[in-house]
Amino acid sequence: MSSAVCTLFEGHYHYGVSALVNSLYKQGYKGDFYVGYRGQLPKWVNNYNDVRNISNFFEWQNVTSVEVTSDLRIYFLPLTTDYHLTNYKPDFMLRLLQGPAKSADGLFYFDPDIVISGPWYYFLEWIQCGVALCEDVNSPISEYHPRRVAWRRLFSQYKIELKFKTSIYVNGGFIGVSKADFHFLENWKSIQEHMSLYIGGLDKSIFKNGGQLAKEAQGDFAPFSKTDQDALNITTEVWNRPISYIGQEAMAFKHGAAILPHALGTQKPWVSSPIVRALKGQRLRVVDRLFWENLSGPIRPYKLGLIKFRQFELKIAAFVGRFYGNS
Repeated sequence: MSSAVCTLFEGHYHYGVSALVNSLYKQGYKGDFYVGYRGQLPKWVNNYNDVRNISNFFEWQNVTSVEVTSDLRIYFLPLTTDYHLTNYKPDFMLRLLQGPAKSADGLFYFDPDIVISGPWYYFLEWIQCGVALCEDVNSPISEYHPRRVAWRRLFSQYKIELKFKTSIYVNGGFIGVSKADFHFLENWKSIQEHMSLYIGGLDKSIFKNGGQLAKEAQGDFAPFSKTDQDALNITTEVWNRPISYIGQEAMAFKHGAAILPHALGTQKPWVSSPIVRALKGQRLRVVDRLFWENLSGPIRPYKLGLIKFRQFELKIAAFVGRFYGNS
């Protein structure tokens, strides 16, 4: 099965991209990896001999191609959209399917703060079961929860009928689709465009970088405060083909078989010292350990000495967390 993988990043999230790519490669992924980005390329790109600047790549301008290994190539695709990148996921995936990934039988998107810990063949099998999605930490949201009721009321104005299927509320940081389900992305894009009228435009999000949602559109009681993630959940209610959900254990939000641990919140593994966080009472997460374990692969954004030092810190932090950690 021919498949492609993609992510989006700007700023310091390139550190996350490096661990994501390394972990995918470690778990068996071979092929092309597409990175949509805004701003500067990461400095680690200069570590490779085969770096090419492509002036026109399937109507993308000034693309940088990096041969990381003989069986792994990264394409850095500069973006000009004014959307917040969290709201650009379906558009980016569709553009890939119309261009460089048009021959793919499957397409996967991962946020750059995810690390892969499950075998790649499992992901390929997963999308044969339906659209692959993961349960969010804020799940479940019941059928008559005010958020779902608001979705139904607002989208009825566009004659879009939402049909409740499950109380599972999915995370927007991952999606996998087979060719049979590529149209799901069109639906997601359309839902977001309708949603944009309520949030003031798709340049708005809950994140501090980029445009901020209006105060009344923020918080747990607003119907679209999670923007792309809410739109993704709405799309599951208009979709009439199978969706394959894996629970909160998939992203290591609870104990179980984690296959793609996700670093939620502002405390990314590359941002601060594990020991400092442990002394503040913040428990060590699965994704913190896996991030540093996956920086000794073909992409090395840090010197080996720093990687080993952080791994040593993780051991100390795990010990400290026994006494100071909170849940």
